[in-house]
Amino acid sequence: QVQLVESGGGLVQAGGSLRLSCAASGLTFSSYDMDWLRQTPGKRREFVAAMNVYGGRTSYADSVKGRFTISRDSAKNTVYLQMNSLKPEDTAVYYCAARYSSTNTYEYWGQGTQVTVSS
Repeated sequence: QVQLVESGGGLVQAGGSLRLSCAASGLTFSSYDMDWLRQTPGKRREFVAAMNVYGGRTSYADSVKGRFTISRDSAKNTVYLQMNSLKPEDTAVYYCAARYSSTNTYEYWGQGTQVTVSS
């Protein structure tokens, strides 16, 4: 049974930092690119950051470039999202997802973790 379990969300003041974690189990972690996405009520889920299988290539949404950093620890089957200089508009439910690179499709999703940034 595949599980992606996010943690690390919470309430933080604007300008603060949080680190999200996503622990993967039941899948071959090294076979998947890992992404972070976020969603606010009434809006579509949007891409935040991605890291390829080997960790050598990353991409970010323009809105988070220079503030967020994605990383992965293959020994722990975990992907992280370090979020600095947080803004109220970063408030959302954050999801990690395992993407099969050959088809560029999301195969598995986590349950999400709430991040709330107060002004």
